[in-house]
Amino acid sequence: MQRIILVGVGGLSIGTAAYIWAATQHWYDGVPGVALTGPLNFHFAKDVALAYLASGTTLVWAGLKHDKSAGICGASWLVLHAMFHIWIWVHRGIPLDVIALTNLIGIQLPAFLAFFAAINIQTEKSQS
Repeated sequence: MQRIILVGVGGLSIGTAAYIWAATQHWYDGVPGVALTGPLNFHFAKDVALAYLASGTTLVWAGLKHDKSAGICGASWLVLHAMFHIWIWVHRGIPLDVIALTNLIGIQLPAFLAFFAAINIQTEKSQS
């Protein structure tokens, strides 16, 4: 199950990277809460896309190769990003709104699922 989660969250991250990279304006306008962060900065948005790409490819590798270290590394940016969004949510007054729901489903759940899958994945040697 851990391998499926790692590959799935990795694929989601790669898809997110492609979306941000290829349709930056659409991502900025369409994802709840993004426009509230300030004016669109294409350079920064592309940097975020590259972080998602690096994280996603590392998670896919971890899932395919049973690589715990790669899984933890791949999940690390996602978890830090999720924690930052939780901090933002708290400072917004903990509203239960569409932004919070989008963050929960699109950021926090995938990040924490990937991290827990990574720390619980069995390496090839331990499966023997």
